[in-house]
Amino acid sequence: MLASRIFFFSFFCLFSLCLSNSPYSDISTLLSFKASVTGSSDSLSSWVNSTDPCFDSWRGVTCNPSTHRVIKLVLEDLDLTGPAEVLSRLTQLRLLSLKNNLLSSSNLNLSSWPHLKHLYLSHNRFTGTFPSGVSSLRHLRRVDLSHNAYEGEIPMTELTRLPNLLTLRLEDNRFTGTLYSVNSSSRSILDFNVSNNQLSGQIPAWMSPFGGSSFAGNKNLCGRPLPSDCSNRTVEPEQPPRSRPRSSRVVTVIVIVIFDAVAILVAVVTVTWCCYKRKRRSLRNGGGGVHKEVVMKRGNRKGDYGGARDGGDVEEMVMFEGCNKGFRNVGDLLKSSAELLGKGCVGATYKVVLDGGDVVVVKRIRERKKKREVDEWLRVIGGLRHSNIVSIRAYCNGKDELFLVYDYLPHGSLHSLLHGSRGPGRMPVDWNKRLKLASDSAKGLAFLHGYNKAHLFHGHLSSSNIVVDQLGNACISDIGVHQLFHTPFFINDAYNAPELKFNNNNNYSQRKFWQRCDVYSFGVVLLEILTGKMAKGDGELGIVKWVQMMGQDESAWEVFDFELIMDKEMEEEMRALLQVALLCLAPLPKDRPNMSIVHRMIEDIRTKGSIDGCANSIMNNISSDSSPSQSENTYNFTNS
Repeated sequence: MLASRIFFFSFFCLFSLCLSNSPYSDISTLLSFKASVTGSSDSLSSWVNSTDPCFDSWRGVTCNPSTHRVIKLVLEDLDLTGPAEVLSRLTQLRLLSLKNNLLSSSNLNLSSWPHLKHLYLSHNRFTGTFPSGVSSLRHLRRVDLSHNAYEGEIPMTELTRLPNLLTLRLEDNRFTGTLYSVNSSSRSILDFNVSNNQLSGQIPAWMSPFGGSSFAGNKNLCGRPLPSDCSNRTVEPEQPPRSRPRSSRVVTVIVIVIFDAVAILVAVVTVTWCCYKRKRRSLRNGGGGVHKEVVMKRGNRKGDYGGARDGGDVEEMVMFEGCNKGFRNVGDLLKSSAELLGKGCVGATYKVVLDGGDVVVVKRIRERKKKREVDEWLRVIGGLRHSNIVSIRAYCNGKDELFLVYDYLPHGSLHSLLHGSRGPGRMPVDWNKRLKLASDSAKGLAFLHGYNKAHLFHGHLSSSNIVVDQLGNACISDIGVHQLFHTPFFINDAYNAPELKFNNNNNYSQRKFWQRCDVYSFGVVLLEILTGKMAKGDGELGIVKWVQMMGQDESAWEVFDFELIMDKEMEEEMRALLQVALLCLAPLPKDRPNMSIVHRMIEDIRTKGSIDGCANSIMNNISSDSSPSQSENTYNFTNS
């Protein structure tokens, strides 16, 4: 008798466990939620026991077509009133949005939703402390708990450890405490707001870029970007301070006087040394102040990275605005130590370490157009200033060769980041970083195309001339170099748009080079970011053809870089970026979007997770701006 009871009890437990992990448990949970809330009479009328939420269109319910489990629940603006705890039994949820209702709960546990990526609970009546279990949600990307009645401290340490968190909206609650986190920053958060709470203390430095509106309404918060300075805050002591002995005060005064004296002495020595160095440099360069254009003579000399120079010719070094590096003429560059970074059809590129410790990149070009044409062109592109563009800082257009001076960016090119050191021990480039680099590159190229209505274009965009600065931002380099040559140099045809035809000698024939060709090249770069494959070309199967072949086999996930296997939850975003890439790679120039639209689409993927929300407006913009105007800049690739 006892054995039979144990058997039936075990069977019942096993059956209950299986039932709790089946589609039937989801149906039961949804019906329980419907029974526990009130709202408008027809708000949940489609939720009927005799139907199936995965096949019969229950309002706001989306199921996984393979497992028939509920993965999305969107119930917004329905005036629903009642508790929401029962929804924690929907263990396969990826997205939960209950915005603009009257729902309540005081003890939500987010660990019940281990796959959750989007949580929108704003404008409800949720109370209690910040929902527990957030540290276990490694896929969580967006959290909006604003306009509720949450209180207690915000678990900033746990939140900043979430690798994919992009949005954190907590405004208009009753949160207290500080914004301190054990982690010094969060590289992923793009949208942040804690305004109108009861927070106190100093705003961490990494949060200051979010702007004052993200912190307004917390009278005890201080520091940038708020106008209140933490150093001006006075704190009332709990007890009257004890008077220190007279001897202690005397010692303190003596220490302060000694410290001040030492500080003044150091300042005097530093100023004297700087004046000496400046005077010495001025004498060495022939005196005079700092000018935008410095005329210098160069005699016979042999630099650390050059050959002998013919003397007697007067050449000028043109320095553009913002050039504050430690050189004033080509002589300063030639005598500095240098490291060869690369050599190709254009010329040689060097990393140059100047006497003062500044580091620049110098590109040396021999074959080029006439001096006047080169000077005019360089003065145009020398005015380009943007955070996603590598600006020319100075140039010297000499008789024998052209020197171009750029800022040195320490983290290498996008090409080396994606393709370098493939194999064991390589540090994978995660999806969020790839998406940011794509957005940065698109932003820089969009700026170039729209600059001053000059219809500028790059001409030979590739992953090799997209470089990464010290802050991790992608910057477009080698802008304008393509246009310095009578016959532009041959580049990897994997990046070339179909309309760019080559003759048998691989020289450019008569044709136009539109900005839309840059868009095509950028599409190839996006495929590199997505697939991890090199562009190839030159007779080999190019990346565009490869992606098209894989698409025909309907193995979409196989297209993406194997390094992204840990980011498979981001597949929706990857597919969206692949759509953008294919738009850029349209065979006809008129069908390609301009770069400002491309940048907007990528930003939508970063902030919304897809481009569906603005698909109509995007396609309208593409169709209305698909044909290059007659005034769009063209370049004749025959001798000018």
